[in-house]
Amino acid sequence: MDKSVITNYTEKIYTFALSKTFSSEEAEELSQEILLTAISGLSQLRNEERFEPWLWSLASNVSKKFRRNMSRQRAMYVYDAPDIIFETDGLTDSDEELYAMLHKKITMLSKIYRDIIILYYYDELSTKEIAGRLEIPEGTVTWRLSEARRKLKKECCNMNETTLRPIKMGISIYGEGNYNGDTIPFPGQYINDALSQNILYYCYDTPRNIEDLAKLCGVPAFYIEDRIDNLVKRCAVIQPVKGKYQADFLILTDKYGKYYEENASVALMPVMDRLVSALEKLYSEADKIDFYRGEKSENELRYLYGIMAFEYLDGKYSDIDYPKIPENYDGSRWRYIANMESGKYHPIIIGRRCSANRGSRGTFMYNDWGLSGFKFAELMYDNYINVCEDILSGAEISDEESVAIAIKNGYLKRNENGDLMVTIPAFSKENKKRFDEITDKIFSPIMSEYSECVKKFIAGSKKLFPKHLNDDAQRLCHGVFTALYDAVLSECIKKGILPKPNKNWACEVLTQYK
Repeated sequence: MDKSVITNYTEKIYTFALSKTFSSEEAEELSQEILLTAISGLSQLRNEERFEPWLWSLASNVSKKFRRNMSRQRAMYVYDAPDIIFETDGLTDSDEELYAMLHKKITMLSKIYRDIIILYYYDELSTKEIAGRLEIPEGTVTWRLSEARRKLKKECCNMNETTLRPIKMGISIYGEGNYNGDTIPFPGQYINDALSQNILYYCYDTPRNIEDLAKLCGVPAFYIEDRIDNLVKRCAVIQPVKGKYQADFLILTDKYGKYYEENASVALMPVMDRLVSALEKLYSEADKIDFYRGEKSENELRYLYGIMAFEYLDGKYSDIDYPKIPENYDGSRWRYIANMESGKYHPIIIGRRCSANRGSRGTFMYNDWGLSGFKFAELMYDNYINVCEDILSGAEISDEESVAIAIKNGYLKRNENGDLMVTIPAFSKENKKRFDEITDKIFSPIMSEYSECVKKFIAGSKKLFPKHLNDDAQRLCHGVFTALYDAVLSECIKKGILPKPNKNWACEVLTQYK
C-alpha cells in the first residue's frame, strides 16, 4: 500500500491528538509519533480495506503510551514549581505545606504575571532587566509584579480548591460549508476536547480572565492559555475587553427547554384548537396525493405531513428576521451551536439536517427532522441521493458501491423479488406543489393570529441569552415559527389524534425541487 495515503489523514490525526492531550505542542508531538508509527508499520497491513480501522487502533495505542509518559513529566512540570519568593531552609512541616501550595498557585497565574514572578524571584533579575527581556515598560513590570504578589496573597488566604468539572456538550454548526466529517472534519471537532468545553461553559454568561478560568476548571493557567489561543483562532471565543474572554456562540441548557415547556402551549392557547383541527384536515387531504410512501406507516407520515406543512407556512407567512451569518475563519458562513440539555425538557428548536444531490434527471433534497421522540437517521449524502433518484426514475444504476452503502445505512432494501426499493418517502415537484396548495388552503385563515402568538413567545425567550449573542438568538428564534409545531403535536397526542412516536421512527423525506 502506498505510504503517501497517510498524508491525507494528517489533519484528522492532529484533531485526534488534540482531543487526547493538554496543549497544541503535545498534540503536534503525539501526531508525529502516530504518523511515524503508521508509516513504519504500513507494510504489515495486508488488507487495504482495513486501513482506517488499523490506523485508528494504532493511534489509540500510541496515544495511551504517550499519555502515560507525559503524565509523569507533567506531574513534575506542573506541581514541582521552582522554589521562589522565600528561602525555605529550616521550615516546619506546616510551612513546607504552605510553600508547596504557594508554588502550585503560581502555576495557576496567567502568563503575564507568571513570567515576571519567575524572572524576578527565580532568575533574580531587576525590574529594569525584566523590562528589557520582555520588551515592555519598566512601570508595567512593577505594576504586574505588585499585582502578582496581591493575587498570590489572596490565594493563600482563600483555599477553595477546584477540579476539572465534567462539563459535556454537543457542539455542531449551522449555516453553509463543505464538510463531510471524514476527510473534511466539521469545525466543532477542533474545539470539542474536554478542557475547551469547560472553558466555553464557564465564560458563556460572563467574561472571564485566565486566572478565573484556571480556578473554575481546576487546571494550571498555561493550559487555559493554550486552549484559549485555539478557541480564539477557531472563532469560538472573543475578548469583549482586553484580558477577558467569552464564548461566542449559543450553548443551549435546560433553562431554555424549561422556558419552552412552560410557555409554548400557553402561547398558542388562543389558536391551539384551530391548529389541531387544521392538522386533522391536512392528514386526510395529504393521504390523497399519489406520492411515493417508502416504508413509512400512516402515523409516521402524519408526523411528516405536519413538519412539512409548518416549514412551508414558515417560508410564506413568517416575517421574523434572520440576520446574515458572517464569514468564518475558513471562508464559509456558519456558526457554532452547542447543546447541554439533559432531555428533561422539550428542546426549544426542531433540528433539521438536509443535503442535495447532483443528479442529471432532476435534483432532490433530503430532509431529516429531529422531532421530539424521533431519532435522526443516517445523513444521506449526494451520491446516495443519486442512487435513490435512479431507482425512483427507473434509470440504470452504475454506482454499485454507493448502492451497497445505501443498503447498509437503510436508505435502500431489496423486495421479495430481489429488486431494489427506496425506503424513504419521496415527493416529486408536482406532489410537493399539490401538498403546499392543500397546506395553504387549510392553514391560511389562522396564520395571522398564529404569527402574533409566535412573536410574543420569542420576545420572552430572547431574554434568556447573553446580549452579545443577540444575532445568534434571533437566528435561533427564526426557527420558532416551525418549532412550535412540536407543541401542537403534544396537543394531538394528548387528545389521542396521534400516538406517541416509536423510538425507531425517523422523520425524513426526499423532495424534488429542480
